[in-house]
Amino acid sequence: QVQLVESGGGLVQAGGSLRLSCAASGRFFSSYSMAWFRQAPEKGREFVAAINWNNGGTYYYADSVKGRFTISRDNAKNTVFLQMHSLKPEDTAVYYCAAVRGLLSRAENDYDYWGQGTPVTVSS
Repeated sequence: QVQLVESGGGLVQAGGSLRLSCAASGRFFSSYSMAWFRQAPEKGREFVAAINWNNGGTYYYADSVKGRFTISRDNAKNTVFLQMHSLKPEDTAVYYCAAVRGLLSRAENDYDYWGQGTPVTVSS
């Protein structure tokens, strides 16, 4: 069982930066692929970024965030990060951390564990 707790969300002006963190409890964190999803008001949840299990050498990004967002992980601290730069109003959403053992995927349904989300608001 894995429990995920996100932090780092907030209000930022367009063009600004934020760093989200997701702390995981439980054992064998390095065996889980980790991802970030987001859900904007009145929209469905969408994939943002994913990093593979173990040393995290493989990454997936949504086209809308490529070049602006970076996902990383620190297995010693059981934490995954999402560094966000050049934020836009359309990045406004609740950001969720998710985990799945082994598999690296962009698909929401592949992930077994989810955090409660942290809100990000980008003002224009």
